[in-house]
Parts: sequence; structure tokens; C-alpha cells
Amino acid sequence: MSSYSMGDAPANSGGGSHMQGFGGGPNNVAGGASSMQSSSPAAGGGGDYGGESIFASDMHKHDELKNMLESPKDTMKLEAMRRIIGMVARGRNCADLFPSVVKNVLSKSNELKKLVYVYLVRYAEEEQDLALLSISAFQKALKDRNQLIRASALRVLSSIRVPVIVPIMMLCIKDASSDMSPFVRKTAAHAIPKLYSLDESQKDNLIEVIEKLLKDRTTLVAGSAVMAFEIVCPERIDLIHKNYRKLCNLLVDVDEWGQMAVINMLTHYARSQFLDPNQHEDAGDAAFYDEEDEDEDEEESEEDSDEDSDAEAKRKEKKKKKKPYTMDHDHRLLLRCAKPLLQSRNSGVVMAVCQVYFHTAPRSEHPIVIKPMLRLLHSHREVQTVVLTNIATLSLQSRGLFEPYIKSFFVHSQDSSQIRSLKLEIMTNLASDTSISIILKEFQTYVSSSDRDFVAATIQAIGRCASQLEEVTDTCVHGLMRLLQHRDELVVGESVVIIKKLLQLQPSEHKEIIVHLTKLVDGIKVPMARASILWLIGEYSEHVPKLAPDVLRQLAKNFSNEEDIVKLQVLNLAGKLMLINAKQTKLLAQYVFNLAKYDINYDIRDRSRYLRQLLFPAEKGPLGKYAKKILLVSKPAPVLESSFKDRQQWQIGSLSLMLGASANGYVALKDFPEEAPDATVRDVEEAYSWAESAKRTAKSSSKKSRKKKSDLDSFYTSDETDSDEDDEDDSDEDDSDEEDSDEETGSDEEDSDEEDEEESDEDEDEDDGEWADSSSEGEVLPSRSKTSTRSDDDDDDDDETDSSEEEEDDSEEDSEEESDDEPPAKPAAKAGRSSSKSSTPAKASKSPKAKSSAAPEMSLLDLDDLSSPAPAAPAGAAAGMAAMLQPATGAMQALSLSDNIQASSSVVASGVSHELLNRISGRGLAAHYQYTRRPHLFSENMVDLEVTVTNNSDAEIHDIAVTGKKLEGGMIVHEFDTISSLDVGESRTVSLGIDFKDTLNPAVFDISSRTGKFQVKIPPIVGEIIQGAVMSEADFKQRSGQLKGMNESTGQCSLSSSLELAVLCQCVLKSTSLAMVQRTGSSDDDVATTLFFAGRTTSAHLPVLLRVSLDGVTVKLTCNCEKMVIGSMLLKEVKSALSKL
Repeated sequence: MSSYSMGDAPANSGGGSHMQGFGGGPNNVAGGASSMQSSSPAAGGGGDYGGESIFASDMHKHDELKNMLESPKDTMKLEAMRRIIGMVARGRNCADLFPSVVKNVLSKSNELKKLVYVYLVRYAEEEQDLALLSISAFQKALKDRNQLIRASALRVLSSIRVPVIVPIMMLCIKDASSDMSPFVRKTAAHAIPKLYSLDESQKDNLIEVIEKLLKDRTTLVAGSAVMAFEIVCPERIDLIHKNYRKLCNLLVDVDEWGQMAVINMLTHYARSQFLDPNQHEDAGDAAFYDEEDEDEDEEESEEDSDEDSDAEAKRKEKKKKKKPYTMDHDHRLLLRCAKPLLQSRNSGVVMAVCQVYFHTAPRSEHPIVIKPMLRLLHSHREVQTVVLTNIATLSLQSRGLFEPYIKSFFVHSQDSSQIRSLKLEIMTNLASDTSISIILKEFQTYVSSSDRDFVAATIQAIGRCASQLEEVTDTCVHGLMRLLQHRDELVVGESVVIIKKLLQLQPSEHKEIIVHLTKLVDGIKVPMARASILWLIGEYSEHVPKLAPDVLRQLAKNFSNEEDIVKLQVLNLAGKLMLINAKQTKLLAQYVFNLAKYDINYDIRDRSRYLRQLLFPAEKGPLGKYAKKILLVSKPAPVLESSFKDRQQWQIGSLSLMLGASANGYVALKDFPEEAPDATVRDVEEAYSWAESAKRTAKSSSKKSRKKKSDLDSFYTSDETDSDEDDEDDSDEDDSDEEDSDEETGSDEEDSDEEDEEESDEDEDEDDGEWADSSSEGEVLPSRSKTSTRSDDDDDDDDETDSSEEEEDDSEEDSEEESDDEPPAKPAAKAGRSSSKSSTPAKASKSPKAKSSAAPEMSLLDLDDLSSPAPAAPAGAAAGMAAMLQPATGAMQALSLSDNIQASSSVVASGVSHELLNRISGRGLAAHYQYTRRPHLFSENMVDLEVTVTNNSDAEIHDIAVTGKKLEGGMIVHEFDTISSLDVGESRTVSLGIDFKDTLNPAVFDISSRTGKFQVKIPPIVGEIIQGAVMSEADFKQRSGQLKGMNESTGQCSLSSSLELAVLCQCVLKSTSLAMVQRTGSSDDDVATTLFFAGRTTSAHLPVLLRVSLDGVTVKLTCNCEKMVIGSMLLKEVKSALSKL
């Protein structure tokens, strides 16, 4: 998450609302196309701007688009920008249009300006100098009336990564954080990490902005503000205290991307601010053992009675100080607010909630999250892999949670190999006395599978089950013995290895199995299995005293043809038998040692030298008498553990748990504190909005007026005075009750305040009118009876609560859809309001408390715009903006069909190796590489290289990795995984991916290890950085006809003798990665003398076309490519290869 770009948040986090209104509908597109056709001469294009012009070359097309962008007509500019955005969306490089596009940043058309900003966000970082010239325009756009324009301007400004404009960006972010629109405030939160990565010295200023955004009550801003907090200042936990309860209550309404960010932050917060909810269980266990200790203390002698009494007194004193655990209300609030998200459709949100429960909830509540996790197993394969990896880790420590659902982990035929292995791991972890029978029956079915690797993994799982449960060890061993008759050597070998490990647990009880395995040595060919049997014979030779020497004799005959691992075990067997039965095996042992003395593997030579000196010392030394203790010492039984045991230290749902290693940016969870931190830091003084304050002021003023009235009436009757005082006391009690209830239900008031702050401008004048009406009515209403006033007040409060509940669901939607461009017709709204008033005559004669019913509809945010109301937008503006998202269907389809060049899967490998690092300059470390002519697994835009690293030194080399990249032109290098160790003479082949960005700049980086850092360079070979493409002959001719002029390179070379066309074809395919175009025959070209080859550039997928014509001993070459340098260099490489024929 640390590498996540805040500016490119998912669509459900606000990106969708940002893209609204970017174009016209199909009708508008058709109208625009027809208008362009009629006005094309005026634009200077001279042709049809739609339809077939899409198939023109990029060079010509860009000239045409530049002319359209410089046209005085906004319709022409708008159509050009639509095409450019379409090209950018398809991955085409449109950076050369930056100067022409940036000129339109000052356009008065909002639709055009939005598209310009979308383009600038994409290319502002690449064209920083030109973007700097338009900073004044971006600053001006930050004051625009349209929220989308303001947000887009801030995104563009934050994308210009130049330190010079840091102060300007800081001011713009501060202004945007106070913007009326929640979408602009959200964009400000996205810009904070960008500015922080550009200049970390601005951290203090950014923390102030983050603190303001964290206080925002809009759900649209919450997730982005928390993410900015996590990146900039995760250690400032004090910023979360006052906002903790608000974030918990808003959690359900935040977008999915924000939910994951907020839940992750609250998990870390809970681990540092709350006590361990499971400590009472540990305390109970400790109390149990304390009682036992006390009983033992009573039985001790009188001499130690004084010491025991002191220790007992300390324990009792400590026990008194320790209070019983009660869960904090805020801790329970987090779990209660997160629980509904288990029903989320987003798998990431579900896993985040599981993370909260497993790391912060009591163990008794863990079963709540099991079924939601199992529900995710019906999702996509990638989601299944992540969920199963987490379950495999959890099943080690919480087996009882998943054991009732063990059938959910049965392997299905459509499961991938990785999912199968994970399910096997989980079933093995869940194996117990009650479930082992079901698991073994399932494993018995898996063993008959046709997938060899799956069968081998199943055998390993059976071995683990047998080692965990002694009751089924014999059953598993005999079942594995049956597999020794399997026709697949891999299955037999894996069975022997597992049987060998199981026999170490109880060797004396399985003597007949050892004898049986000894007889199978000749028939088993898998090296690991043969080595395991030899180890068993040597370790338990007392069980096979007659067979062991004969096995050694047979292996000595064919010693030189055995694998290295088998040779080592033969040497060990010879040494052990020499100590046990020297009379029969002494000569055999000497013979084997002599053979090993001249072996090509230095490990075998060293082992032979060591055993010879140990068993046949030239001089009697102290080592010989310890030979039996060295070779015949009893070995401990192997422990078959899960490979997921070490992953329990990582956080559930994290990337580090998936990788089994700490990922970049991973922050480990803290331990629960021993003492509860101060909980009052999360208490917030109830802050009321201006409308709420006015409501309470109206209540107090109404009390005073009633009191004055009662004083006047007391002159006439004392009874009324008494009743008035009683009523006042009652009203005071009611008010106090209301305040108490408001404090208990703070979330409801926060929601209502949120609605007050986000009201649109359409109710401003209405609120003013109602406020004036209610105040004027309040002067007449005191004559009304007090009892009816109180009843009406209660009704009003109920009405307000109901209305707030009804509007609560729509508050976020209203905040996203609010736009200053479309103010509603206020007279109509007033008429509607007046009609509603007339329909309820009871509300027309309210007491002064009636002011409070209208007060929540006012907002301070609305008052800012009272002086400058927005002008009315044209009737079709909204429809036009929403429809611009839909490009011209026919034109875009034609464009995609034209430029969709499919890569060819059949290429001829060159097999040429290049030196990357010399062993002398690398201090014994050497590296060579060759192009595989396959797309890299990380990205199809990368060239795949096989790098072979060899250790030519006399010592082991550790931690070999790619570091210190010095790349130009935006090149990308996907480094290979770190090689932890490389033995002497060992070679390791790894995969390296490079995206040269269709340039001829070399990729410069360092290969580092513990011995040093060495700079290497990989220059691109043009024939290797292009991919073969599938193309028909007609398409080849059409494209080559479009790529004329400067995009065409020609040349010729002479052959030493006349050759066949097939020889030329093979030479071209071997020297380049182009693919041959199948010829169908035509009148234009002679099929017998001309060859067509097609390809595409790796990064931009631009066509590369090569025509080879044979005329006697002369070969004519023609290369067409938009990248002129690539075309000319490719021509030179082909000429060089052909001249060598």
C-alpha cells in the first residue's frame, strides 16, 4: 500500500464522480462528426476527420490533431481531445501533443477543460518544463465554480514533481482542504502524499492539513484522509484520538477502498490503546497454577516457611492490584462497527475485518469471521489463493475454528496446482483424532490422480499426518508401501523419502519394512529415493546384517554412474559398515574411497578424504578412536513441520504474509499494553453546528419569555404561577434528558451535522424565508397554552429524527453529485415548500421552539455563496457532460481493429549468449545473459532475459541482487529475486525483465553481493527488443503503404553465392525476433523471390515491417517503422547477418 498512488484512487473512491460529464452522447458524437466533415477545409485538414482517418499513421494523425486543437472552434478542439483521450486510454504515446493541448487550459468550455486536465495529469510529470508555464492557469482554475475543474487542477498541479513549486502546492492543498466540495477535499488528501514524497521538509505543514481533513465528517473524505495519515505521519496517534469514534461510526458508509485503509489504521490503533481481550484466559490459567503452588508450599519444611509466607504475601498483593478485565467501550465500538462489513462484496474489505477480529477481538468471537472467509472461496482464483494462504496460517494456531468446515477444503478437479497445494496444507493442519479418517480417505483418492506433482504433495501430506498422530503411523506406512509398486518413478521416490522419515520415529517396530526397502535398491531410479534407502541401510544395518554388504558391493560396481547425492550416501554406507563389519567390507570400502578420490565433484572428493583419514589413518591419532561416536551416533527423528509456521508473525491479510517475508512498507503490529492507556483522550466536547446552536438559543429564549409571562400572570392568580413553575421544571428536565440522549447517540447528531454541512445551494433562500417566518410567528405564539407547546415540541423533535434518518442514506450521494453548474429553480422549490406548509396547518402556528425545526436546514457552508449565486446552466448541460464518456462507437472500434497487432507465439530462439559481468572484474562472480524472445511474466512490454550467474571464486557468495539502477527515458527493470547463496562452482539461472521504452539507451544497474558492487550495462539489440507479430499479407501491404517517407528505410547487400530463399528466411528469423508473413500470391510481388516479416515494438506495440527481395546474389531490404531509428538499426543488423552467408 505504501506504493499506491493516491492520485489514482479506484473508481469507487471518487474517481467515478470525477469522470462524470467528460463528453457527449452518441447523438452529439454523430453531430460532431458531420459538422467536422462539412468544415474540414476550414480546419486545414483537407479530409474526413472521422472514420477512415483513424487508420492514418500516428505522425500524420498527430499533425491533424494539432490542427484541430489550434482551430478557433470549440467543437473541433473537443473532438480532438476526445480522440487523444481515447488514444491515451489504449496506451498510445501522445506526449508530443503536450504543447498543443496545454494551450487549451484556459478554454472557457468546461467540457474541453476537463479533458485537457485528464491529459495533463497523465503527461505532466514527463513534460515538467511545459507544465510549469501553465501554473498560473492551474491556480486560477482552483477558484473555478465547478468542483470537477477545481479538483482536476489540483491533481495536475500535484503531478508536476518539481521542487520549485512546492510552496505553491502547499498553499493550494491548504485552500483545497477547506473547499466546499467534499470531492475537492478528497483530492487534496490524495495530493498530500505526492507533496510529501517530493519534499519531506513540509511534513509539519502537511500534518496540520491532515488534522483538518481527519475532522471532516464526510464519508467521501474519510478514507483518503486516513491514507494520507498512514503515509505521512503514522506515528502521530494523537491525531486519531478525537476522531476515533467518528471514524468507527462512518466506517459502514465509506467507500470500499477507504474502508480497508481505515480498518487497517484502526487495527494498529486498537493494539496500542486497548488491553488484550484474551488476558483473562491467561490469568485464569495462572490462578490455577498459583493454587497448586500454594498447596505445595504448605507441604514444605518449617525452615522455608518464612520465605514462603513472604512470597505468598507478594502474590496475594499482586492479585489484589490486578483488576478483572472489562472491555473498553471504544474497543467494543470498533468490533461492532466492523462486523456488518463481513457481508461486503469486496473481498479485501472482508479480509480487513477478519484482520481486526483475529488481532484485537476475544477468541470467543473469532468464529464470527469463519463463514465470510469461506464464502470468498467461491470467488476468482486469485482471491482463493490469498484467502487459503491466510487460512493455512490461521489453522496452525486455531485448528478448532476451521475443523467443522473441513469439507470446504476438499480439492476439486478445476483447482489450480497452487490452490491444491494450499488445500492439502490446510487439511494436514486440521488433522486430528476425529477428522483423520475423513482426511486419509480423501488423500487416498488424490493418490490416484494423473498429476504427478499433486500426488507427490499428497504423499508428503500423508507423512505429516502420520508424524502428528501416532495412532495412524502404521496405517500410513503400509499405505505408502503399496505405492512402491506405482508405475511413476516420482511417486515411488517420494514414497520412499517419506517412509524413511517415518521409520526414524519407530525403527525397531518396522524391521521387515527396512528389509523390503533394501531389496528395492536396484529397481528404484530416483536419486533421492536411492539415497534415502542407503541412509536407512547404513543407519539400521543391524536389522539387515547380511544384505548390507551385498548392497555395497552392487553399488561399488556402478559407482561412477550414480548421482552425486547417491555417491555421498554410498561413502557413508561404506564407512559405517567398515566400523560394524570390517571383515567383509574393508576391501569394498577402500575400493569405493579410491573411486571417489578422482571424482569430478569436490564434495565427494572431500568426503572420501575425510572418511579415509578417519577409518584408515596413516598415523595413529586421537581422531580414529572417536570414529564410532562420529558415524554411528543416534540421529534425532526429523520433525515434519508446516512451511507456514514462520508466517504467524505477519499480520493477517498483509502482503508480507503472502510472501513469507517482510514487504516494503510493512509495519508490524504492536503488543497490547500491560496497563490501559487513558481513555479520556477520546472524549470529545459536543460541538454543535451554527443551526444547532440557534436551536438551543431559541429553546432558552422561549423559557425566559414563558417565565416573564408567568410573573405577570401571578398578579391575577397564584395557581397559574405554580403551574408555570412546575411546567418550567418539567421542561428543564426534558431538556436535560434530551442532552443526555444526545450524548448517548452522538453518531446520530454527527450524521445530522454532516447533512447540514453538505446541503446544496437550492435551499438557501428557502431557509432564509422560513427562518424569518418562524421568527415573526414566534412573537404572536406566546398566547398559546404551554401544554400544547410542549407536545408540539416533542412532535417536532420526532419529525426531525425521522427526517434525518431518511436523509442519512442520501447524504453521501448528494455530496458526490452536487455541482455549482446546475442550481435549481428556486421559485419552484419555494412553491413546493409553501404547499407543504399549507397542507399542515398545525405547524403554521408554532411556539418559539418552532425555530428549532427550521434551524437544521441552515448551514454555514451555504452562507458563503449567498453573495454570489451561481448562474443557471443550460438545459442539456448535464446530459452533455455525462454522455461525453461514450466515444464514437464506430470510429473507436475501427481504430482498435486497425492497431490491434497480435504478438506471434512462434519465434526462433537465437541462442546467442552475451557477457554481462566478467569473473575478474566481479571478483569471481560471472554473469551472462541471452534474449529468450518471450514476453516477460511481469509485463508484456518487457523483454525477457535469462541471466546465468556463476560463482568462480573459492568461497560461497551471498545476497546477489540487482541494485543501483541508473535508467534513462523512463525505462523499467524488473529485477530477479535475491540469490541468498551461491556455492563454489555453482551456476544459477534467473529471469530479468527490461522495458527499454522503444529506445536504444542501455540499461545500467549494479549487481551487488556481500563481496562488492559491480556496475553492468545491457545495450539493447534492435532485433531482440521487437516482438514477432501475426499479420496477413493484405494487412502488411496496407500498413507498409501508410509508413512511407521518413518511416521507410531501404538497403541492399551482395551474397557470396546464389542461395535459396529458405536460407535467407532462416537467417532473418535467427538474427531477429520477427515473424514471417504467410504469402498467398498476388500480381504485385513474386512469391518465389520476396519475403515479408512483421513485428511490433515491445513497449508501444508499433508495427515493424521488413521486406526481403532476392535478385540473383543481390538482396534488397525495405523496413517500415514509425520509430525511424529502430527501422534503420534493424536494417543494418539484417544486412550484417546476410553478408555473413
